Parts: sequence; C-alpha cells; structure tokens
Amino acid sequence: MTSSALSDPDPMPQAPEAPDLDACCGNGCEPCIFDLHDMAMDRYRQELRAWKARHPEAAG
Repeated sequence: MTSSALSDPDPMPQAPEAPDLDACCGNGCEPCIFDLHDMAMDRYRQELRAWKARHPEAAG
C-alpha cells in the first residue's frame, strides 16, 4: 500500500490510460483494445461521479 493510499482512504479515481493507436492489430478482435478502453472509461466516469457526490467540496 502506498503512503498516499494511507493518507487518503477515498482518493479521486484516475482515468485509465488510452491505448496506443498502433497497439490495435486491425484483425477485428472482440473485444478490441479500444472497446476495453471505452468500457474502462465508462467505469471511470461512474466512479468519478460517485466520488464527487461523496466529496462535494472538490466537485467544483
């Protein structure tokens, strides 16, 4: 556990890193790495909304 996790029991969610545009193989994988990133971004947005609801002073 990092020291920042110890000092803040409810840290603000961080957006997932976008995949490199060249990382896609172009073979139509299901799911594609970009689909996985889109799903991760959806989760991030939901987590961020919930975090902002718990921390209205930081929602500015």
